[in-house]
Amino acid sequence: MELHTLWFVVIAVLWVGYFFLEGFDFGIGVLTGTLARDRAERRVLINTIGPVWDGNEVWLLTAAGATFAAFPDWYATLFSGFYLPLLLILVCLIVRGVAFEYRAKRPEERWQRGWEHAIFVSSLVVSVLWGVAFANIVRGVPIDAEGEFVGDVGDLLSPYALLGGAVSLALFTLHGALFAALKTVGDIRARARRLAGRLGLVGGALTVGWLGWTLAEADTWRAAPALVVAVLALVGALAANARGREGWAFLSSGVLVVAVVALWFLTLFPDVMPSSLDPAWSLTAADSASSPYTLRIMTWCAALATPLVLLYQGWTYWVFRKRIGTQHLAPAAHGADAEPADAPEPAGTGTPT
Repeated sequence: MELHTLWFVVIAVLWVGYFFLEGFDFGIGVLTGTLARDRAERRVLINTIGPVWDGNEVWLLTAAGATFAAFPDWYATLFSGFYLPLLLILVCLIVRGVAFEYRAKRPEERWQRGWEHAIFVSSLVVSVLWGVAFANIVRGVPIDAEGEFVGDVGDLLSPYALLGGAVSLALFTLHGALFAALKTVGDIRARARRLAGRLGLVGGALTVGWLGWTLAEADTWRAAPALVVAVLALVGALAANARGREGWAFLSSGVLVVAVVALWFLTLFPDVMPSSLDPAWSLTAADSASSPYTLRIMTWCAALATPLVLLYQGWTYWVFRKRIGTQHLAPAAHGADAEPADAPEPAGTGTPT
């Protein structure tokens, strides 16, 4: 395998990891404004991802950094052409991170509720924008013979791209609902399962239809197996969820996310950014890659560092593997939704806030 092909695969794997992990992370953020009935339940949902959300975002930084180093032309065209939507994503990620950290810094209910709304809105917006962005990358954008993006924001808002945004929102929310069912106890767990069942039917239909549209317009059908895997994973997630097997349901929804992202990259290759003006002007992996020497150095660094990162992140999830519920919350400082001070905290959940 040529080095530029290897690094295309590596970047695809990084995006798979990012959307698998951050997908349920965003889904939990959306559920704080839809599934949770009160502030205590919002606190429970936030605590399910409290120890891991920042680690999940490392995958995005690594994917962007790898793209910059391995495919500088792809990075330049992507980040200049998608400047406004990517800037909005970045702002939302910053606001979301600040909200997680600052929400419990003051006891006033208005202060905490404001940051909780920020988590909901930023998670919702980012979930939609990632689908819009990748829909445009896969389908193609106006790129001229010099490899420059010559369109505007309006070119990124086609019906296909907007449907991609709806699909990513539904997919992440389903993934988050199944994660909530896996990580919580009590009434919120039961309601998360019921919501996941409804989301699976609606979001699944949107996802399969949109992926079919993607394949119908592609020049190759090599990504067709990914569509089959996506359908089987969706059916498996719904069946496991209906039987109360939350672990299998969450794993199946993860496979669904992996299949969707894999289909994107399988459809894209050997291009990295197709041109909607002329296929001959598309950016390819071979033409956009860095020098072979640069790619060799990157390969050795990745081979040494990646296992350590995976081991550390896997250990983190193992430590914080237990379920939590409202009975495990520490008393709220202002007393609005305080729980008994002697409520037991399950091992491996961290310190709820």
